[in-house]
Amino acid sequence: MRPTLRQMDYIVTVHRLRSFGLAADTLNVSQPSLSNQIAAVEADLGVRLFERGRLGAEATAKGLEFVRHAQRILAEAETLRRVMTSDVAFGGRLRLGVLPSIGPYLLPQSMRALHLSQPDLRVVVREENTQSLNDGLRSGRFDAILSTPEDHPNTRQYPLFVEPLWVALSLDHDLSTKTRIGAADLSGQRLLTLDRGHRLARIVYGIAGKSGAVVSDDYEGTSLDSILLMAATGSGIAVLPDLFVRRQAVHRSEVKVLPLALEDANRTISLLLPDDRAPGPGGEQLAEILRQSARDLNMQMA
Repeated sequence: MRPTLRQMDYIVTVHRLRSFGLAADTLNVSQPSLSNQIAAVEADLGVRLFERGRLGAEATAKGLEFVRHAQRILAEAETLRRVMTSDVAFGGRLRLGVLPSIGPYLLPQSMRALHLSQPDLRVVVREENTQSLNDGLRSGRFDAILSTPEDHPNTRQYPLFVEPLWVALSLDHDLSTKTRIGAADLSGQRLLTLDRGHRLARIVYGIAGKSGAVVSDDYEGTSLDSILLMAATGSGIAVLPDLFVRRQAVHRSEVKVLPLALEDANRTISLLLPDDRAPGPGGEQLAEILRQSARDLNMQMA
């Protein structure tokens, strides 16, 4: 019965490397054998999966659809194998995706605690934006993600904490003498934020709409450090999450950091797992470790 897991692996690898030859070398099989297996799948399904050209092997529309489903199936098969052969949470390996505005500030303490409770669990962490995290969780590339729950419907959600937002201003900014920033203060101001692939950017656009501010279209930061530096030069007001502010920004001498006193100027952070996989003890255990780390950092619980 086709396609087999091995054939799916062949097809996904060709798509990833865009080369039959490189895929064969990577999988340690002969190129004719790999090509014959893919051709057999194409014949059975009655579709063409790849076109060969000067730029290598390009997946067709049907090929891309096949790869998307095959990646999910292969990830599930690997998870099944790990779960069946290991008594450790997450089958012994946790592929965790996190927002870059959270990972460096919450995870060091959390990962130490997780290692103490699960010394045989191997954790692989990747920082990606909101959309990439969602894609990775759907495709099976991640076992769990740390993100904003409203951006990931149909997932198993473990609320962790609510993170207030702050602003960073240049030292000579007109608002730098204030003790907090309200909606009236932001009227007509230029706000700086991350690119639109991040939930933080969408929150900032909402704040701008409520306060009469504008979001800078001259520059979209790729990191919180970059928008902090833009604020220091007087390019605008950076809107920053609490973890980053209290671990990094408050120690910077080139900006003034102030709380943002505005309704809904916050974001909720949750641990999210696929809802089509059987729940295990690993999810709740990881969530509680993350909650305790957040408590230690004096975060407000969700």
